[in-house]
Amino acid sequence: MNTSVDLNDLLDNEQTAALLGIKPNTLEIWRTKGRGPAFLKLGDAPQAPVRYLRSEVMGWLAGRSFPSTSAYTAAVRSPARPMVSQPGRASA
Repeated sequence: MNTSVDLNDLLDNEQTAALLGIKPNTLEIWRTKGRGPAFLKLGDAPQAPVRYLRSEVMGWLAGRSFPSTSAYTAAVRSPARPMVSQPGRASA
């Protein structure tokens, strides 16, 4: 499988945080907790750079949209709603 990625669609931690209106450190914390948008690790070393696909970030953001606070509460309590989208895995 050969998938091409437009390098303009890759965002670093700071760009992604700015897009979401949060601090870059928040994304780092979310990654360690398995929350937030899916990310790419560009290497095997712990210091390898992290990037986000703009489409993944926008998809994650769209999935965080709720019509009411009660709908949000129900979604949070439901184990069927994953916090991170996993490429290649079907979400419930």
